[in-house]
This record gives sequence, structure tokens and C-alpha cells, in this order.
Amino acid sequence: MASHYYFVIMVQILALISVFNVCFASRKLNALVEEPQTQLLRYHNGALLNGRIAVNLIWYGKFKPSQRAIVADFITSLSAPASPTAKSAASQPSVAKWWKATEKYYHIANSKTPLSLYLGRQIINDKYSLGKSLSEKKIVQLASNGDHKNAINVVLTASDVAVDGFCFNRCGTHGSKSTPVKG
Repeated sequence: MASHYYFVIMVQILALISVFNVCFASRKLNALVEEPQTQLLRYHNGALLNGRIAVNLIWYGKFKPSQRAIVADFITSLSAPASPTAKSAASQPSVAKWWKATEKYYHIANSKTPLSLYLGRQIINDKYSLGKSLSEKKIVQLASNGDHKNAINVVLTASDVAVDGFCFNRCGTHGSKSTPVKG
């Protein structure tokens, strides 16, 4: 029965949200969300996520509510409908139009179900339950706390959390598992 379920339990994007102090309200993103005339990304016939996928955010450390809201709003905007008739909606930052460019790959791969992302659970671990120095194994353990079925679990660490190798030999990491990880 487990073979009928598609599990994605670990996609880690490590970010130092506390230094992310950019004001999006003043930026005009129209040029960034226009669909390009040519295909900029090359599809290499690999596996594609499909169907309705939750993006679960796992917050490790202390974050301000405004920091959590910025990331949650971004995830929500991935599938937000663009309203061309509403002037206020057209001026709001949204990546939905840009994200639609990925649908080309589903046509190339003859996928019957396109990808639809939505904001899933938000798990807040502000007590530093695994300490303030995290190994890759601890990141996997944190990621496994999110949903296992039809989900991408994103681990975000606060600025006072050290992650082995982060900023020295990598700026983030990602991976996937088709079976649950025991942590």
C-alpha cells in the first residue's frame, strides 16, 4: 500500500530570515513575472512532483511573526490566482504567473496532473530542542517532523543556529525520500 503514496519528506532550504530585511512593497515586480519568450530552464527528463503538494514550514529557533509571515505569504503566492481585472491585485507582488512557467515541463513529460503547491502546516520549534548546532542528521530529523505524504518539508533556522557546512561549502541543501526517515 505504501507504494501507492508519493512521499517527499525532506527538502531543506536553509535561510537566515533574520537578515532578510527587504521591503517588497516598494518594488515593481512586473518585469520579473512576465513569461519569457524562450524556455530558460532545460528539462532533463527527471522525475517531477505532481498533484497537490503541501509546503510545510518547520521553524527552528526564534523568529519574529513578521519573518514567518513573509515566507508564508511567498509560499501562498505560488498558487495565488492572478486577477488581471483588479487593479490592486495586479500591483501586488505575486509569483503565481512566474510559477506557471513550470507547467511547460508537465506537458513535456506528458504528466496528467500538474503541480499545485499550497501552504501546509507550520511547525514552530523555538525551544532549540536539538541544540543550537545542527548536523545534517539533525536537519533530516527536523524535516521528518512534517507531513510525509504529498509534502515538501522546509526547515528554516534562526540566525543564532549553526548548521554544519552552511555558508562555508554550501548555502542550502535538499533531498528526498520515498520512505519515512527514522530520526
